[in-house]
Amino acid sequence: MKLSGLMQLGLLAGPLLTMVDSSIVNVAVPDIAAELHTGLAGTQWVVSGYLLALAAGLAATSYLARRFGTMRVYALAMAGFVAASGLCAAAPGVAALVGARALQGLTGAPLVPLAMSVLLGRGAARRIPLAAGLLFFLAPAIGPSLGGLLIAAGGWRWIFLVNLPVGVIALLGVRRLPADAAPPADGRARPDPIGLALLATGLVAALYGAGRATSAGWSAAPAAVPLFAGVLLLLLYVLWARRAEQPAVDLTLLRHRRSALALGLSVLSSVVAFAAVFLLPVFTESVQHHTALATGVALLPQGLITGVGTAAGQRLAERYGVRPLVCAGFLVLAVASAGLLLITAATPLWATALILSGRAAAIGFGITPLLSVMLEPLPDERMADGNTLFNIAQRLGGSIGVGVLGSLLAARAASVGPIAGFHEIGLILTVLALAAAGLALPLPRRVAAQPSVA
Repeated sequence: MKLSGLMQLGLLAGPLLTMVDSSIVNVAVPDIAAELHTGLAGTQWVVSGYLLALAAGLAATSYLARRFGTMRVYALAMAGFVAASGLCAAAPGVAALVGARALQGLTGAPLVPLAMSVLLGRGAARRIPLAAGLLFFLAPAIGPSLGGLLIAAGGWRWIFLVNLPVGVIALLGVRRLPADAAPPADGRARPDPIGLALLATGLVAALYGAGRATSAGWSAAPAAVPLFAGVLLLLLYVLWARRAEQPAVDLTLLRHRRSALALGLSVLSSVVAFAAVFLLPVFTESVQHHTALATGVALLPQGLITGVGTAAGQRLAERYGVRPLVCAGFLVLAVASAGLLLITAATPLWATALILSGRAAAIGFGITPLLSVMLEPLPDERMADGNTLFNIAQRLGGSIGVGVLGSLLAARAASVGPIAGFHEIGLILTVLALAAAGLALPLPRRVAAQPSVA
């Protein structure tokens, strides 16, 4: 299915906005606290409330797509996200802002998995547009830089106002999408209230605990209790979903050993990739004394390179096969991650950007092949379940993994110094990449319906 530029914008803008909004507010917290006359602790809920609501909304995405149709849910979610962005910009106080951000998270949750379902296409020719690869991996890096520019130009409310014109244009593109772009509504779909409650509560509790652990430590009750409760609830959901006739999110994908392996490797790849993205700014700003803007500019190339890598990865997989490419990608990732051991207080930002770019290229090579293996067994009508599960695993695994590494870095920096502590994290990332290369050996050499980059 060939999509016009406006149609592609309609499908790309939603994921781009929701992913940028996951990080763009971080740089605005001090300004928000000052203008709304509140403390930083309360203002942090502007960030946390969005992320937790996003996790809760993911739990309902698959059922909503099955019951009401992928395109209808995507359009309504896009409209809700735009409206919530307007409420954020107009918030008179911090309580109203936190509530509007929670609404933003709930309405933005379906945008990434449902857009992926449509962009992949239907049938055997599932294709990932190059623009999607670029934007999906540029968005997490561009958030802080864009936030800093908007705040400097017009204040923190502009980080929400910018969503309005982009969202309205995107809605015009969504309206032009053909009816057969995604599976239609299934009037026989039934809700799973017990499964939804287990999944949503478990995700929120686990992510909240992981977030608190970064600052309070993993043994502290405010972190350990919700994290343990969240993981327990998620395990109960797995047991429930095995017997439920129509579970909130279908987990049959995990019964296919290769699909489960590909999903696990994707999560591991994200941890290795984004750990540096989240931890490196702390090092460059506190140890090397660079500005947040300079650091943000240094992080931008890796998003572009990862997107371009998805295009190269597809072609290389067709020629050399999935297993050789993924194993080689993780080996290159290990070598590039070892470059983090060379970074010191005097390392220029351009050298750091080169190291990150090498890591980004390696990650890009493996994304499309792993996605193809994971989604291969799914029919079109289950694509929303597959992509929702993928997003849940990425968020949960990424948050816990990055949280563990972040707290470890803080502890080691206090005992051995920030540079030695950062080098230890680089060594851990190198070892994880090497382990992933070995774990990837059981992957198939070829898949029947490999997604490609159009």
